[in-house]
Amino acid sequence: MTKKAIVWLREDLRIENNPALSFASQNHEIVSAIYIYNNKYFDKKREAQKWWLFKSLLSFKENLEKYNISLEILSGDELDIFSKIKEKDDVTIYWSKVYEPNIIEKGKKIRDILIKNKINYKYFKGNILIEFQDVTKDDGTPFKVFTPFWKKAEQNYLDKVPSKNYKLKKSKKINNLFSESIDANEILPKKNWYKKFDKYWNPSEQEAKKYLQKLIEKKIKDYGDNRDFPSIDGTSKLSPFLKHGQIHVETIWNKCQEMETKGKGFRKYINELGWREFSHSLINYFPEMLKGNLRKEFDNFPWVKNQKHLDMWKKGMTGYPIVDAGMRELYETGWMHNRVRMVVGSFLVKHLRIHWVEGEKHFRNCLMDFNEANNVAQWQWVAGCGADAAPYFRIFNPILQGEKFDKDGIYTKKWVPELKNMPNEFLHKPWELEKKYQEELKIIIGKDYPSPIVDHVAARNAALVAFQSLKK
Repeated sequence: MTKKAIVWLREDLRIENNPALSFASQNHEIVSAIYIYNNKYFDKKREAQKWWLFKSLLSFKENLEKYNISLEILSGDELDIFSKIKEKDDVTIYWSKVYEPNIIEKGKKIRDILIKNKINYKYFKGNILIEFQDVTKDDGTPFKVFTPFWKKAEQNYLDKVPSKNYKLKKSKKINNLFSESIDANEILPKKNWYKKFDKYWNPSEQEAKKYLQKLIEKKIKDYGDNRDFPSIDGTSKLSPFLKHGQIHVETIWNKCQEMETKGKGFRKYINELGWREFSHSLINYFPEMLKGNLRKEFDNFPWVKNQKHLDMWKKGMTGYPIVDAGMRELYETGWMHNRVRMVVGSFLVKHLRIHWVEGEKHFRNCLMDFNEANNVAQWQWVAGCGADAAPYFRIFNPILQGEKFDKDGIYTKKWVPELKNMPNEFLHKPWELEKKYQEELKIIIGKDYPSPIVDHVAARNAALVAFQSLKK
């Protein structure tokens, strides 16, 4: 066993339940940690996450220093950096897996480099409950439907030996192996739009624990009812912490299982964890869905290219208040309520008939919790072209969705303040308010707030006609 260890961090920025970090600390005298910032992975693709990563690394660096473990931030390609580690460095490399097909392929190349350079290494299960390879049908083929997948996955997880409660041991001394580490500030987006994120988030392991505690104590009981209403703080909001590994999904699972009373809310939330597992399974068994439709009949769907409509959707200027509220919330906070994600997604792919890939790209760039598996699977779900997909003819009516899930307009008026004086009766269809009353309220539709960029009924009918064309 070598004296020194390097832990390569990616989506595991936490002390608690971190097997790679724990194993390294318990088996080596000196432990260092590295994070490799590859701008090809982030630039113009994951801009919002740059801010979260920056904040997370600063926080985690402080936490690691309490254990005499340094955190070096390196910039460049992972293959180049690992190629510089030689046998004479007398070091063992540890990491936890990340379940994106491209990253898995790169991991194989890194292992080849380490073997060639005679460097010891060990990797561990990543931030999922159960490896996707361990959940297949009886004939060994992967699931394409959620319910049977999750039934088997959940049982497999319950049946296996519980994970160890990994503890971190203090390193003998601070050690830096690399001389070219960068300042964390270099990660931040070039545009300063991210500065408002501080109002909404504190990316740290400590904060993740607070969110989990709040979920267990105050939210999960009514989660099944409250999660659909964006004006209610009814969702866990743990997703960005999960994405960056500031909390392990096993920690969340175990905390939920400790509850004395497990009602409807508990089951609904556990199923959400299941969808995350299912999505990871899908993209690894069907990596083609990262760029195209899982259901190949949609390859011939007559998508519309309309840059003006796409831009108005991104800016939250469609004329449909619940859609615009969601898109503005996204840009302002780097997050969007899940019910509203379905509404804005449906609007893009069905009302505007713009390819789901455009929505996926925008979400990838703006979401703090962007997760390749979840994002692609959800967009294909709403577009009707994925696994366990919503039927294409299920077209979310943005008027009815607003009236049902934001009846009093608390959420909508928060993000679309132009409509703050609009009577709730007309809030989700403001164009129906008589012109004289619009003038009295000083909110002229078409001037102070946009008219609808498409007519709901006409757009719905056009979408159904387009769908029927697939059957010819």
